[in-house]
Amino acid sequence: MTHPGIERIGQIALVVHDLDRATAFYRDTLGLKLLFQAPPKMAFFDCAGVRLMLSLPEKPEFDHPSSILYFKVRDIQQAFQSMASRGAAFEAEPHLVAKLESHDLWLAFFKDPDGNLLALMSEVPKS
Repeated sequence: MTHPGIERIGQIALVVHDLDRATAFYRDTLGLKLLFQAPPKMAFFDCAGVRLMLSLPEKPEFDHPSSILYFKVRDIQQAFQSMASRGAAFEAEPHLVAKLESHDLWLAFFKDPDGNLLALMSEVPKS
């Protein structure tokens, strides 16, 4: 069997219902770089080399919340405070999920304006 040659994720699509509101959230609240827009249905962002596409649903069967995207941050407490001050609706404060050999894993879940569940994750090295 031949390997397909997949190297990395090139783009992730999220369904939104109000493109202007979603664009403002991902640009202003999350601080992602807006790459370009394809009005009236799409906006594209850069997330450390992975392109995030926000789009209106093209068909009824595509109109549903997405999988959870985990945004990796170095300092989850700082990111939580910064995003909460800009209106991000967190489910709860950051919490310890697992104590691993080399690091502790912390998560904080929040939703975008269309109800897509997202998360911050931080792998805090053990000293």
